[in-house]
Amino acid sequence: MLQHIHDTIIAMATPPGVGAIGVLRLSGKDAIVIADKLFPHKDLTVAKTHTLHVGWLMHNGVPLDEVVVSIFKGPRSYTGENVVEISCHGSVFIQQKVMDACVELGARVAKPGEYTQRAFLNGKLDLTQAEAVADVIASNTEASHQASLNQMRGGFSSILKQLREELIKFSALIELELDFAMEDVEFADRTQLQNLLLTLHATTKQLIDSFRLGNVIKNGVEVAIIGKPNAGKSTLLNALLNENRAIVSDIAGTTRDTVEEVLNINGILFRLVDTAGIRQSDDAIESIGVEKSFEKMRQANLVIYLFDALTETREELADAIAMLQKDKKQFLLVANKMDTIYQPINEKMRRDDIIGISARNKEAIERLENAMVTAVTNGDVNTESTLVTNARHLSALNEVMKSLNDIQAGINNQIASDFIALDIRRCLHYLGEITGTITNEDQLDFIFSKFCIGK
Repeated sequence: MLQHIHDTIIAMATPPGVGAIGVLRLSGKDAIVIADKLFPHKDLTVAKTHTLHVGWLMHNGVPLDEVVVSIFKGPRSYTGENVVEISCHGSVFIQQKVMDACVELGARVAKPGEYTQRAFLNGKLDLTQAEAVADVIASNTEASHQASLNQMRGGFSSILKQLREELIKFSALIELELDFAMEDVEFADRTQLQNLLLTLHATTKQLIDSFRLGNVIKNGVEVAIIGKPNAGKSTLLNALLNENRAIVSDIAGTTRDTVEEVLNINGILFRLVDTAGIRQSDDAIESIGVEKSFEKMRQANLVIYLFDALTETREELADAIAMLQKDKKQFLLVANKMDTIYQPINEKMRRDDIIGISARNKEAIERLENAMVTAVTNGDVNTESTLVTNARHLSALNEVMKSLNDIQAGINNQIASDFIALDIRRCLHYLGEITGTITNEDQLDFIFSKFCIGK
């Protein structure tokens, strides 16, 4: 993509389809010139930046549409280049005619993410901020929106920049020692370096640990509701959704296929999967449903094991727990039909971690929801702090942590400065990879290919 970085590009900035208004965006050195050739009423090449112009677009003497043309001259634009936005009527036919005219005059259709990639290459955003643009567009809860905005504003970048600058200072001093190796002098204060490493280690660990919450906020949580037939799984799904989404019946084995719905609790998206009851069955269709239940359980981030408080035995519950622990699943034990028993369920089952509910009467559902949030976030849904939400960033941070450990080990073992310098360079490399200070064309193409066309 980089070899075409000087082309003038065009794409729809609004979603495809019919609407009141459609916006086409031109970006590149010839953006204003191309728009001017279609806009005979005024010379757009001398127009001031950040101005709007109303008039007709004409091409080959044929009127295309009455439009509003917005002028943004580089570097004061999103991409850092000359940008023109054409707001026309939201007819798919009109939008295509305008785009075809611009292409005929020298523009080409933009590739996915090419506008934001140009913003990054022109220094308007660093790589983490550029990736946050896609996250803002994809955000579907208040929590994911706030986390993405914080990253787009540079919260994550500023922390990494400070870490990198501090490490570069010591790196320069260590490198200087190599030039005076024969004199056996130390320019870098090892005590200060130790203190810096402690700070870097603590900050990096905090960022790595934040990925658990960040990933949950960004991608949501898959929750499998499992249990024996007639435990009330479908009733629980309906109670959580506050609507009759799943078929409920007293007949065991009513649910034979998975039913999936999404629930927003405190800004966290939970993808709830109601599964077929787990039991041995001679019914071929039901057996397939049971196998799907186990498959969904293995795929889930969180499992709700629902059981009948009246009929479940301690031995049956112990077997279920052993199964969940064998698969290393995070799970919640939920006793349903609490309105049918008189003995406290924790006393009956001799466990303190059971959540008692009545799905039919919608009793203690809020308590279960709070437990679900706590299970996946450790009770912390603070999106104001810096959160790592990107798996690429997490991978690089893990490499940063390894490098820091190697630097610390080198200092502790009093190894030569040239070996410490190598570990510092490696640490700087991975910090630079996150923000895009160090990158390559293939990596950029992969990152921005996941963007929508008009962004």
